[in-house]
Amino acid sequence: MSLSRRRLLQHGAILAAAPALSAATGRSVVDLANAANPKADAPWRHALSLFGDIKYPADFKRFDYVNPDAPKGGVARQISIGTFDNFNLAVAGVKGTIAPAVGLIYETLMTRSLDEATTQYGLLAESASYPDDHSWVVYRLRKDAKWHDGKPITPDDVMFSMNSLKRYSPMYSSYYKHVVAMEKIGPHEVKFLFDAPGNRELPTIVGELTVLPKHWWEAKDSAGRKRDIGATTLEKPLGSGPYAIKDFVAGRSVTLERVKKYWGEKTPTRIGQNNFDELRYEFFRDTTVSLEAFKADQADWTIETSAKSWATAYDFPAVTEKRVVLEEFPINDSGRMQGFAFNIRRPLFEDKRVRRAFNYAFDFEEMNKQLFYGQYKRVGSYFEGTELASSGIPVGKEFEILKEIYEDIPPEVIARPEVIARPYENPIGGDPEKVRENLRQATRLLKEAGYEIKDQKLVDKDGKQVSVEFLIDSPPSERIVLFYKPSLARLGIDVTVRTVDTAQYQNRLRNFDYDIITDVWGQSLSPGNEQRDFWGTHAADIPGSRNTIGIKNPIVDKLIDKIIFAKDRATLVAATKALDRILLWHYYVVPQFTYGFSRYARWDRFSHAPLPKYGRSGLPALWWFDKQKADKIGKRS
Repeated sequence: MSLSRRRLLQHGAILAAAPALSAATGRSVVDLANAANPKADAPWRHALSLFGDIKYPADFKRFDYVNPDAPKGGVARQISIGTFDNFNLAVAGVKGTIAPAVGLIYETLMTRSLDEATTQYGLLAESASYPDDHSWVVYRLRKDAKWHDGKPITPDDVMFSMNSLKRYSPMYSSYYKHVVAMEKIGPHEVKFLFDAPGNRELPTIVGELTVLPKHWWEAKDSAGRKRDIGATTLEKPLGSGPYAIKDFVAGRSVTLERVKKYWGEKTPTRIGQNNFDELRYEFFRDTTVSLEAFKADQADWTIETSAKSWATAYDFPAVTEKRVVLEEFPINDSGRMQGFAFNIRRPLFEDKRVRRAFNYAFDFEEMNKQLFYGQYKRVGSYFEGTELASSGIPVGKEFEILKEIYEDIPPEVIARPEVIARPYENPIGGDPEKVRENLRQATRLLKEAGYEIKDQKLVDKDGKQVSVEFLIDSPPSERIVLFYKPSLARLGIDVTVRTVDTAQYQNRLRNFDYDIITDVWGQSLSPGNEQRDFWGTHAADIPGSRNTIGIKNPIVDKLIDKIIFAKDRATLVAATKALDRILLWHYYVVPQFTYGFSRYARWDRFSHAPLPKYGRSGLPALWWFDKQKADKIGKRS
């Protein structure tokens, strides 16, 4: 039966876009039009969960972990490392350096609860609807959701945001790659059409969309110039969140003020949160200087990432007097890979034997003892700290998945074609005998790759010494590379360490202008479309993407698809473990180290309700200014 005139008019936006979309996705005009028609059996949902379990009912009043009577007021002064020259989220990571405070002035369609692993509840949107095949999702906006200028937030704002972020941000372009069309289907409803059914994560991650004000970006600024969503700006942007930018000094500080007539104040997902009247961010180029500023009471808290500093730098009087509190918060909400990342776009690192040799030269055990006071453990997975990390010999569903692609797995891990027999393991150092053996293994691999030692120099077939540059942007990272450098020198490799400022570092990253960097990939408890940006072939050549390594591996692409289109949690976990194993056995990084807690030092002026399992510190959203505590420890400097 043909479409009615009413439906043709209703879905005109999709039909108009259909020729281009069908060419890109393989779906016909009729497919797109039919998919645009909401089905009666697609219920409205107040929350979305990848695990299927939803804790809070549709009529819930607030999250359990907040204090609904938390006092409003006070100032919280925070430390940011680096600098900034941009308030435009659409070009973050591509142009300029974004001020992290900007994220607090905007809202998303949905927001996470912090006492559930992956459940999101309505924020700008009051509910969502999608069919069993996950081929589209509709979000219904709250009628009272408003911008700070009082204008309502509309489906047009949502569509403008998706288009802008996909156009200008490599990260969003990859993350929302499967969103191929949108349309307004009511005064408060916007529909997102996907390029294929079966992508279970898509309805949920669309809810993570940060919504930007279309009318503000399409208007003129105070000087009469038309604003450009594709350019950096230091004009204070219009937001919809609990805070607005009050003032700033470019590159040095940003102050946010709480919006007194914030539309979402009584929304269940916002009650008891965002309690400070002001949030001040002071920017420092150096962590040593920022720590001294904290000690001098120029900031209210600091996040400590250095094991050495945590062990030795917090013995000043305010700690002894208990005016400064030291506390560690468990990291339960994510995993990570941190390592020396090779730019395999460079000919030297195309050969995984060379990359593996670098791993043999890394003596983590001795570094941990000398530099980190034994606090760290070696990273052994791209999903370290989660159930998604591979270990041992693959079994069950992971075994079945790997069997399909065993021919791409390095020969040394295959006992028989149908069995993958060895788990991945990092080399172990820590004593002279082990170190010598590791260096012998590294030398063997380099020789197999076509390099040899001449006059104590590792040279290629043309007699040129192998040289590498480590690019870093902070002095604390420098000492780690300098510890690693002598081991590489023993292999005959010429090593230089280049420390640059944050702006230069970001520019070189965007242009893939480096040999080796230290990179960190944070992983959620339910990985999905972001894996394309991390490891996917498509992202490898996109400036500013998170595929800093430059991976173009069809097996990796296939495993990412298995993750994204997994039909149940068990398959998702198995496919993720398989991906982890493939990434590890290709030696794309030299894994570094991890610690299962976030370290915080704070002046004891604040209080909080019992913190949720997945909230880490909860700073600053779940805390409030405690006047009694503040009076007890004395005035700020």
